[in-house]
Amino acid sequence: DPINELGFSAADVGELRQRGHILLRPQRFSELGGAGGAKVLKEIPLEELLPRKPVHLDDARVREMVAGRRVLVTGAGGSIGSEICRQVAALGCNRLTLLDSSEYLLFQIDHELAHRSPDIERQAVLADVRDYGRVAAVMNAEKPDLIFHAAALKHVPLVEDHPAEGILTNVVGTWNVAEAARCAQVAQVVMISTDKAVDPTTIMGATKRLAEAVVRGLHDPEGDTAFSVVRFGNVLGSTGSVAPIFLEQIRRGGPVTVTHPDVERYFMTIPEAVQLVLHASTECQSRDVAQPSVFVLNMGKPVKILELAKNMISLHGLQPENDIPIMFTGLRPGEKLSEDLVDVSERVLVHLESVDQVIDNQPSAILTADAVQALHALARSADEAQARLAIYDHVNRLRGVSGKEAGK
Repeated sequence: DPINELGFSAADVGELRQRGHILLRPQRFSELGGAGGAKVLKEIPLEELLPRKPVHLDDARVREMVAGRRVLVTGAGGSIGSEICRQVAALGCNRLTLLDSSEYLLFQIDHELAHRSPDIERQAVLADVRDYGRVAAVMNAEKPDLIFHAAALKHVPLVEDHPAEGILTNVVGTWNVAEAARCAQVAQVVMISTDKAVDPTTIMGATKRLAEAVVRGLHDPEGDTAFSVVRFGNVLGSTGSVAPIFLEQIRRGGPVTVTHPDVERYFMTIPEAVQLVLHASTECQSRDVAQPSVFVLNMGKPVKILELAKNMISLHGLQPENDIPIMFTGLRPGEKLSEDLVDVSERVLVHLESVDQVIDNQPSAILTADAVQALHALARSADEAQARLAIYDHVNRLRGVSGKEAGK
């Protein structure tokens, strides 16, 4: 934690920044990559100055898993996907395939890696995970050894208003990637999930829970492909996270909006979260389990959003309430005061360094091909109300809580 290491408070850092001082840190290995002449020092992003316990893991095992292998990343232009690309490139993968449906985001990460890791063979692929034929063709052409499936719709309010779209990307898209990988005999597939998939009360969280069930359903202990899920909480600095929103509100002079004074969330920075995703992937590779592995990242203690807002205001050399007002807007539909990383229908199988391995208490907690096809057809019918009902019906069945209302 840079603040604690320097003996500074958020207010101290804010005062230094107000006086024109810049706090620098050495660049991480993944940031340097193979680019020559890279600057050794980099300004510390504000989100990295927020109080939290830093995560530092030995990358020897991760390097062994990645080095010399062909890696494909879906959602490669997103916050998590792009950082996965940076880190696996820095770890010396043999070939990196970047897949994304956003032309702009795909161009950005491809252009960045051309300068950051010029020696890594790579291929940028403009494709949508909703299109099985296209995804399968990419798998067969690129022949990846390892896939990180980070493509998803993740903005809670937007997905809440468009449940059919959540099905098509988060559920059907995950099925397409996982099934195409199985048919192509890809050695390992890692799906990126979220704590909002635990006892989900939003469409985004519910569709991600169904995506986890897709991966569980395709797992075969005797098959060629090892499937795993990595579940974690909020990531500071990611697209749509509260930190960039607070920054913009502070720059406008406020108010900074918080839904409820008691809301708290788990937080990590993007590089830390990806470091743990890679670490969890090595655990999956080394463990022989009858059920598909779900790994939960140890994200430390949850942080109150109100304290996060106050700290970010202080980091600008301003005083909360006096200089920048804080306004409470009320919980959004489906929003919880706190999130969990393990569901009541699950149990922790193994405690590992910075990650826990979780299994479902119900062996039947899977989503079959027929169920995915039915959801696909429903989503295409444009009946949003029925799509919403079907999503929660499936989630309740998976969790063994039939009859309990969800998403209310």
